Amino acid sequence: MATAERVDPLRGYNFKVELNGITAAAFRECTGLTQETDPVEYREGNERHLNVRKLRGLNKVPNIVLKRGITPDTQLYEWYRLILNGTDARRDGAVTLTNEDQQAVHRWAFKAGWICKWEGPTLNATSNDVAIETIEICVERVEMVS
Repeated sequence: MATAERVDPLRGYNFKVELNGITAAAFRECTGLTQETDPVEYREGNERHLNVRKLRGLNKVPNIVLKRGITPDTQLYEWYRLILNGTDARRDGAVTLTNEDQQAVHRWAFKAGWICKWEGPTLNATSNDVAIETIEICVERVEMVS
């Protein structure tokens, strides 16, 4: 008979997104919390084994994609408009995964982010779906900080 305390996995729907300088930003979906390191294959001519060594290469971070129901609030688009007009409007931010009591459990911080793509809603007069806007944030680094 097991006596250990049961620990259930966290739910993917309990998360918060923080964007420095943006006050109203509730999102329905967040993807792109990924880090990747390129392998560099290398082999010297006098090595006895006929296989390559795999060395660490550059670290890469994909864009963070955020989706939300569109509202009268235009803060995200105003941030993107700064980028369109040539301003280097980079912001730090974070995505926090919370438990059922809304207490932070894991947090991913990103640095030097800027909106590289804004997508407006798909409009269809025969549908009753929520109008969704999508932004992609280019980031230089993502770190799990807790």
